[in-house]
Amino acid sequence: MANNGTTFLAFLTGAAIGAGFGLLYAPDSGEETRRKISENARRAQDDINRKYRETSSNLSSKANKAKTDFERRLEDTLVNASGKADEILESLEEKLEELREKNAKFRESRSKAKASDDPNLDTSTDNAVV
Repeated sequence: MANNGTTFLAFLTGAAIGAGFGLLYAPDSGEETRRKISENARRAQDDINRKYRETSSNLSSKANKAKTDFERRLEDTLVNASGKADEILESLEEKLEELREKNAKFRESRSKAKASDDPNLDTSTDNAVV
């Protein structure tokens, strides 16, 4: 894009210099010179409008491409994140199940230890956390 701007600026500079030399060395009458100036100005305006449309079109297509790429990458990221979240949840569920099993074993061994220490002790009110 910077290259297009540089090229366009060089084109305008060359056109202005060429028009200036043409006016200086032209043996035409004032009316003919004005007509040529008007024609050169119209051509320059047409060139500017054409370059503007080209640049605008290029920017629009690049913006659309960037938007499409962004949406695709975002979708990929969300799919990957969703997969990772599922893996994490499964892992946490497995760890929770392991902790429940350990807690049950701990409660059982604690109950047995209390029962062996004091057979008259009621172990039904065990306060172990699940």
